[in-house]
Amino acid sequence: MGRGRLRVLLGAAPGVGKTYAMLEEGRRLRDEGKDVVVAVVETHGRAATAALLDGLEVVPRRTVEHRGVTLTDLDLPAVLLRRPDLALVDELAHSNAPGLEHEKRWQDVDALLDAGIDVVSTVNIQHIESLNDVVEKITGVVQRETIPDGVLRAADQIEVVDLAPQALRDRLSGGYVYPAERIDAALSNYFRLGNLTALRELALLWLADEVDAALRLYRTEHGIDSTWEARERVVVTLTGGPEGETLIRRGARIAARSAGGQLLALHVASQDGLRGATPGALARQRALVEQLGGTFHQVVGDDVPRALVDFARGVNATQLVIGVSRRGRLAAALSGPGIGATVTREAGNIDVHIVNHSAAGGGFALPPVGGALTVRRQVVGFLLALVVGPLLTWLLVASRGEETIISDVLAYQLLVVVVALVGGVWPAVYAAVLSGLTIDFFFIEPFHTVTVAEPFHLLALVLYVVIACLVSFVVDRAARTTRAARRSAAESEVLATVAGSVMRGQDAVQALVDTAYRAFGTDGARLVAAGDVLAAHGDTGGAPSTTIAVGDDARLELFGPDLPASERRLLQVIAAQLEAALEHTDLAQVASEVDQLAALDRVRSALLSALSHDLRRPLTAATAAVSGLRSTAGHDGLSAEDRSELLRTADESLTSLAGLLTDLLDVSRLEAGVLAVARTPVEAVDAILPALDELALGPDRVELDLDLDVPAVLADPVLLERVVVNLLANAHRHAPPGTRVRLTTSALGASVEIRVVDHGPGIPTERREDVFVPFQRLGDTDNTTGLGLGLALSKGFVEGMGGRLTPEDTPGGGLTMVVSLPAVASGPAAVADAASEVAG
Repeated sequence: MGRGRLRVLLGAAPGVGKTYAMLEEGRRLRDEGKDVVVAVVETHGRAATAALLDGLEVVPRRTVEHRGVTLTDLDLPAVLLRRPDLALVDELAHSNAPGLEHEKRWQDVDALLDAGIDVVSTVNIQHIESLNDVVEKITGVVQRETIPDGVLRAADQIEVVDLAPQALRDRLSGGYVYPAERIDAALSNYFRLGNLTALRELALLWLADEVDAALRLYRTEHGIDSTWEARERVVVTLTGGPEGETLIRRGARIAARSAGGQLLALHVASQDGLRGATPGALARQRALVEQLGGTFHQVVGDDVPRALVDFARGVNATQLVIGVSRRGRLAAALSGPGIGATVTREAGNIDVHIVNHSAAGGGFALPPVGGALTVRRQVVGFLLALVVGPLLTWLLVASRGEETIISDVLAYQLLVVVVALVGGVWPAVYAAVLSGLTIDFFFIEPFHTVTVAEPFHLLALVLYVVIACLVSFVVDRAARTTRAARRSAAESEVLATVAGSVMRGQDAVQALVDTAYRAFGTDGARLVAAGDVLAAHGDTGGAPSTTIAVGDDARLELFGPDLPASERRLLQVIAAQLEAALEHTDLAQVASEVDQLAALDRVRSALLSALSHDLRRPLTAATAAVSGLRSTAGHDGLSAEDRSELLRTADESLTSLAGLLTDLLDVSRLEAGVLAVARTPVEAVDAILPALDELALGPDRVELDLDLDVPAVLADPVLLERVVVNLLANAHRHAPPGTRVRLTTSALGASVEIRVVDHGPGIPTERREDVFVPFQRLGDTDNTTGLGLGLALSKGFVEGMGGRLTPEDTPGGGLTMVVSLPAVASGPAAVADAASEVAG
């Protein structure tokens, strides 16, 4: 028995028609003779979706009791026992009811697939784990039900059920998605046109990436390395030189000419790390690539053309953009074909664009003459040639014979090699020339002259000097490589120190300035922008010895000895990192301001949504009642009982409207800090009992556990009563049917605590602060529970009286709201002190 096949219908948002499409597919397969059952479906009250269930076998749901609430869910054992060919399972990311076989519905689906049952399921883009944070930024809504990406990618078939954003809003407005009372709030929040457009693009791009991954896998499995131009991919090669920005912008324009074009920037680093680009330029070019929507890549390889072509084929690139060589004509003639010619020859059917730029064709320059060894080693090399050379000559002359010329030459050759190993190129050249003249003077006839009688002997001397120079060059090159490797290791250590400082929580800008101070051994270092010192370390008095620009507006200043040119490369790295850190700081500040504006926008949207329902309902009822009374004034159309009912309706509606407006005014006063609080010694029971009377809550609905011996509290009696009313009303609204809310009082140190305990669903720890935000219902969408100001007002009232309002978990499940107020010590003197404190 093989594993079943999974087909997933992916939607950008609720209401696009995933469930409808799933049921249509089930009916089609049933008509084709396949055994199809509906394992679980969520119609959400949509008549058109429910109508498609006619004629399909539906497996009854499983009933689960949890904390006094009856829940229904997928009955996995029943479906496995039924063993259909195909099971329709809605909402793949759904969290199962507690006590079932699995925590998530996708785990149930996995069990069905293991049993050989094919499954068609549905999921929205906001439920994909890797996109959860992206969706939250777009919509402002946290999705708690998610599905791992690997589960979805393992599906045999994924289809996007697409619907234009405006068409979805039209469906929503027509009542085809949500009930009428939820339409306005949905349209003004989650289902805004911009949100839906972004979610739709996210769904299409996610599926496009999955298709692209499948294509790459197919090409890899079948050994296909030729380019398939299903999608334009433009690879721009960067050396870190000044031409980089020109190439990036050209590549971006090429990619933008085709829909879905992709820009990739590539830098090839050598395996020994010595052919490095200018770090600051490469960092700026990387930022430009990301700004243009591309991605930056780096590979290691000494054969640059081969590395470029291999990378391009690996990503199925269709275009390669490279710059004209910066070498001059003479350098190109001496070194052969450049990277551009080699890439063009090996690229095959990949189009190669060789772009001209201002840095192309630079003049020919000889390599630097200076050796890589220290001055001390060079001096030792010269001394070695001056001292050992004469001693070696004295020894060889004393033992000179007709057959010793070869051994004499090899001895001098050994001296030159030793001098090269010690002092490098110039001492070795000096030793080679000096030993060549010595050989000619003492060992080649005619003796004691520098005349060479045989041309062959002259050629031998020239070759001798050339070999000595080559050996010294190799030694010098090795020393240069060693020094560069040590330098790279030191730079890596410095950068690792910077990264470690930042990861440990240290300010990035200050960490980089501290690193500059320590790495270069300066007296001091500071970062200055617009005349202000952003960060400093050490002694920064006097004029700086070295200054380097950081971005457009800042500069890094070093104090003390002048910085040698060899240290500038690392300084450029630190400057580039500082520029990125400053940019990140600026972006964080802008993001903070945007977050504040977004928060105000959410509050405003919530307020408008709440006002559109909560204020309109009592206002409409009052208007209708008054209109009914006026229309029958002077007539006998209404009985006394009807008129009394209309008057009562108007009175209740206007009273409710007045309460809502009062809450709004209280919130305004709280936010403005002008709420008047008159604190006096108050018994807690004196605020609790009137609150119970106002809410008409009897012993069947509230359990009282009041400690009558607790001291009085210092509070405003009116505000304290409003706090208790709000907390009791909120607890009773969320308590399971048939359960009672518990209210207790107790003394704790210098405070008195009033606890309102319920056994409802509770509030997740990470969302507890959200319930104290004005106009926040924490997911309530019935629009019958007020403006969502109760807890916000309660917290403001309690803090205004010098107390605290904190939520806690109820043992066994639920939420406990704890009001903690300062206690008044017993005794007349203490009460008098409290009264005088309030008066003062």
